[in-house]
Amino acid sequence: MAALKARYDHLLGSERPEIVEIVSWAAGNGDRSENGDYLYGRKRMREIDRELAHLARRMKALRVVDPREQPDRSRVFFGAKVELADEDDARKIVTLVGDDEQDAGAGRIGWNSPMARALRGASVGELRTVRLPSGSKEWEVVAIHYE
Repeated sequence: MAALKARYDHLLGSERPEIVEIVSWAAGNGDRSENGDYLYGRKRMREIDRELAHLARRMKALRVVDPREQPDRSRVFFGAKVELADEDDARKIVTLVGDDEQDAGAGRIGWNSPMARALRGASVGELRTVRLPSGSKEWEVVAIHYE
């Protein structure tokens, strides 16, 4: 939520006013049909307005959840850090986060990703099958932590 709010504030308070100033200056130069600053500025303003609308919708729909307040820590829910093992005993640690926060390289998977959907509600020792485009893979839940 904080990252979305920071992006929204940056666009609205910094980037958009700069573009508005450029467009006003370019409009004052006369012929707008061949004025690159004017045309690019208007296009960029539309992009910013679209992103602002998208961010506003996302922030309105979001609900901030604190994983530390999870009453049932024996099962996988939002915010859980889960240690998994596959058939070859290869270990992997993932954290279930919001879709806007996901970063697979850092082990942060989105709540609606195939793996997160498969892990929801699992407890230690359970086997869960994850269906991916490349095929199905089975993972065992080794440990669950909430920070």
